[in-house]
Amino acid sequence: MTSKAAALLRRPEAPRAAFLELFFDLVFVFTLAALAAGLVKNLSWHGAFHTLVLLLALWMVWTATSGLTDRLDPQHPVVQLLVLATMFGTLLMAAAAPEAFDGKGVFFAGTWVVTQVGPAVLVVFLLRGHEAWRAFVRVLFWHCVASVPWIVGAFTHGVARDVLWASAVGLECAALAFGLPTPGLGRAYMRPEFAISGEHLAERHRQLFIVGLGELVLVTGLTFSGSEFGSGQIAAVVVAFVTTALLWRIYLHRAGSLLAVAIGAAGDPVRASIWALYSHLLMVGGIVPSAIAVELVIEHPFGHVQPALVAVILGGPTLFLVGRGMFEYAVFGRVSRNRVIGAGLLVVGSPAMMFLPRLLVAVVPALVLAWIAVTDGIRARGRPAELPAPPL
Repeated sequence: MTSKAAALLRRPEAPRAAFLELFFDLVFVFTLAALAAGLVKNLSWHGAFHTLVLLLALWMVWTATSGLTDRLDPQHPVVQLLVLATMFGTLLMAAAAPEAFDGKGVFFAGTWVVTQVGPAVLVVFLLRGHEAWRAFVRVLFWHCVASVPWIVGAFTHGVARDVLWASAVGLECAALAFGLPTPGLGRAYMRPEFAISGEHLAERHRQLFIVGLGELVLVTGLTFSGSEFGSGQIAAVVVAFVTTALLWRIYLHRAGSLLAVAIGAAGDPVRASIWALYSHLLMVGGIVPSAIAVELVIEHPFGHVQPALVAVILGGPTLFLVGRGMFEYAVFGRVSRNRVIGAGLLVVGSPAMMFLPRLLVAVVPALVLAWIAVTDGIRARGRPAELPAPPL
C-alpha cells in the first residue's frame, strides 16, 4: 500500500455520511425539478422515455459519487474537490436536461463524459499500487464504454439519438447489475477491492430519498403560493402533503431502517447493495411524475384529466410501491402483500379515473398509501422486531 493511496482511503472512524455528501445531494433537488419540468413540456410516452433516459444518466452520476465517497475519505481535499466538481457538472446537466434531446444535446453529453470520466481517471491514477485501484478501473472502463454512444448520439437527432443514449444508460445499468465485468479483472462480486460500508450506503440512500421528498414539498409550496388560495387549491395541497408524508412513512417502516444490517448480513454485500440501489432508483424515479401531478392538480384541481395526467398521478406512487417491494425483498427476502395489492389497485383502477376531476384522482393514491401505512402498523403491533434475512 502506498502512503499516498492510504491517505485517500476512508478511515473506519469517519462519519457514515459526511456533510460534503449532504451538500452534494442538494443538487438533486434541482435535478428532479428540471426533469419534471422537461416532462411537463412534453407530457407523452415519448417525453416519458426521454425523462427516463436522463434520470438514469444522472442517477449513474450519483451512484458513482456515492461509490467514490464510500471508499475514499470525504475529508481529504482531493476527494472534496472531486465531489464538488461532480456536483457542478450535475448542476450543468440538470439545467440542460429539459432540452437535452433538442438543442443542448452536445452540452449535456459532453458534460456527462467529463463529469464521469474525469474523476475516475484521477482516482485510478492516485490509487495505483493499492487493491482499491481495481474497483475504480472497473468504473472507469464502463464510463468510457458508455461515453461512445453518448458522444455519437450528441451529434445525431431524432430516433438515432434516442437509441444511442438509451444504449449508453442501458450499458452502465446492465454492467452494474452484473458486477461491472471488466477485461482482465472479471466481475466485482465477492472481490476484496469492492469492500463496501453497509452503514454508509444505507444512509446515502435514505438521504437521497429524503431529498426527493423535499422536491415534492418544494413543488407543493411554490405552486400553491402562485395559486388563488381557493378551496380546491387548499384541498389539493392537503392531499399532496399527506401523500408525501405517507411515502416517507412507508419507506421507513422496518426495511428502511434495517438496510445497513441487511447489507452486512448478506452473503454477497455487493450484490445486496446493487439490489438496494435499483430499488431506490424506482422509488426516487416515482417522485418525478408525482411532482408533475402535484403541480397540475394544485393549478386546476377540478380540471379535466387526460390519459397522460392519470398516468403521472397514479404512476408515481405505483413506481414507488414497486421499488419499495424490491427494497423489502432485499432486506427480508419477501414482499408484503399490501404493497402488491396497492400497486395493482392503482394500475387496474386507472381507466376509471378518466371520469373524475383531477383532485379526486389525486385522492385515490393517497387512500391506497394510507391503507398500506395503516396495515403496516397493525401487522407490526405487538410483534417483536423482524430481523433482516437478505436472500442475496
